[in-house]
Amino acid sequence: MVCSFAPMIVVRRHHDLGLAKAKRLASKLARGLRNKLGGTYTWKGNELHFQRTGASGSVTVTEDSVQVRVELGLLLRPLRGRIDREIRAALDTHLGPEDVQSTGRAAQST
Repeated sequence: MVCSFAPMIVVRRHHDLGLAKAKRLASKLARGLRNKLGGTYTWKGNELHFQRTGASGSVTVTEDSVQVRVELGLLLRPLRGRIDREIRAALDTHLGPEDVQSTGRAAQST
């Protein structure tokens, strides 16, 4: 069972976009979040690193998968469930719905 106050969110997803398109999508989403919530992001290879007050993390992109890792600060930890759901909803919107049967939802969160 995952504690709702755990400081880390990890979501992995398969995609069929290829590396270049997946990186463009990650950049587009990061720009949108930066404009809405503030913070900064930078690319280091295939890993987008982001930071804002109360949260930091990375999005690792490969040819066929994406992994989002978000570490929450003390004040955002009570919102972990909501933030996790919003990340999954954004991935559903841009990559299609999560295939729970083949991936196993329990393996998707840390």
